[in-house]
Amino acid sequence: MPDDNAFKAAYSEANFWDKLKHYARNAGKDVVEKALLLYFAAQEEKAPAWAKGTIAAALGYFIVPLDAVVDLTPAVGYADDLGVLVLAVAAVATYINDDVRARTAKKISQWFGDE
Repeated sequence: MPDDNAFKAAYSEANFWDKLKHYARNAGKDVVEKALLLYFAAQEEKAPAWAKGTIAAALGYFIVPLDAVVDLTPAVGYADDLGVLVLAVAAVATYINDDVRARTAKKISQWFGDE
């Protein structure tokens, strides 16, 4: 990520939910799942500041409309977002516990059904 401070600044809970509500279908299930895993992992008390900073930067990148590939194109437009989210998930995997996975699965099921 070029300047993660700008992406951290772009992250807020309201911006995150706004982006997901408006673009979840375009972004696709994989992107939304990774974003939710990170979002719920950031809520974990045991997650240290560096993990929460990594999560904020990755979710900020997802939120910011100006990125490497335009997000308006279904699937392809979110490829860079998916890459950033996957890297962040790998970096903070220790804090993605069963509760985080269950909360993510519940939200995914609500939005996408049992596809």
